[in-house]
Amino acid sequence: MAAESWFWRWGWGRRCLGRPGLPGPGPGPTTPLLLLLLLGSVAADITDGNSEHLKREHSLIKPYQGVGSSSMPLWDFQGSTMLTSQYVRLTPDERSKEGSIWNHQPCFLKDWEMHVHFRVHGSGKKNLHGDGIALWYTRDRLAPGPVFGSKDNFHGLAIFLDTYPNDETTERVFPYISVMVNNGSLSYDHSKDGRWTELAGCTADFRNRDHDTFLAVRYSRGRLTVMTDLEDKNEWKNCIDITGVRLPTGYYFGASAGTGDLSDNHDIISMKLFQLMVEHTPDEDNIDWTKIEPSVSFLKSPKGACVPSPSLPGPGGLACGLVRLALGGPRLVQLRLWSGLLGQPCPGEWHWLALPELLEARSLGPVSSNEFWASE
Repeated sequence: MAAESWFWRWGWGRRCLGRPGLPGPGPGPTTPLLLLLLLGSVAADITDGNSEHLKREHSLIKPYQGVGSSSMPLWDFQGSTMLTSQYVRLTPDERSKEGSIWNHQPCFLKDWEMHVHFRVHGSGKKNLHGDGIALWYTRDRLAPGPVFGSKDNFHGLAIFLDTYPNDETTERVFPYISVMVNNGSLSYDHSKDGRWTELAGCTADFRNRDHDTFLAVRYSRGRLTVMTDLEDKNEWKNCIDITGVRLPTGYYFGASAGTGDLSDNHDIISMKLFQLMVEHTPDEDNIDWTKIEPSVSFLKSPKGACVPSPSLPGPGGLACGLVRLALGGPRLVQLRLWSGLLGQPCPGEWHWLALPELLEARSLGPVSSNEFWASE
């Protein structure tokens, strides 16, 4: 392997505000200058939870309508899901159960924030419980499957609240929250707890708490933020913060859960969607957001920052090595080369490569410190 040709390091600032608002997507005090130059600063209003921002057609709020029936206005549920006056139980504390609940209405908001009041509890001790909850923003709904009670190879966004470590070699502490973006080409690997397709994650002690537990998912101008309020302090704690996320409009919100040999009660108390009042550029407004393919672009190489790379040929033998990490996890990346002479994409499609073929990942650690070395 040749000597290292370039090195990038980036991080995310961490700021917390009281619930229900989340930190704005602007960079925090620890954001390195390189990230500002590459990605630019992003500004957006913060929802304060006022009712005028609440989108009731995409929200699940008590008192629920349809208690005791097999359906309810605006939401469909299936499998083991049970509607009570106090909660929606996706699965009982029984083995081999799957349940889900899905919004009727596709969401056409470009910028949004979802607050989820949930509870995971059961009689199992230590690691004798499972499997967890998944929150979805996807193209297809009401599609049961092996991924926490919903389908694999989905299109869209998933947030997994995983309570059981299937991978005995993992160093993670469970429960664990992770994010995955998929265009239908990736499969979630339960045996590895989704590690190969995870974009970011954090440990979160949300099981069997004796107080309310909340999670917030915010998507605005390509920035995806996940925060938790698990300590009964009415404060959001940062979990995941990713830029470069592309999600289309017109997808559906949902939640699902599954149990296997181990089990838990998985309850949703409320799901509240807030519209974020964000100003977009004319070019952004002219995009057909329903046609966007779900993807993630962690880093874009600045135009002209090219090095000779015979093993990564572009027109004229020059290439801007790592242009985009998309839909990948710690061991799988999507690579496309750019011509340094023309500032245009090199011919050809995106190609999937295992990291050892191109990148040596020295540290994938916390969200705030990811490091990659790319070699010729």
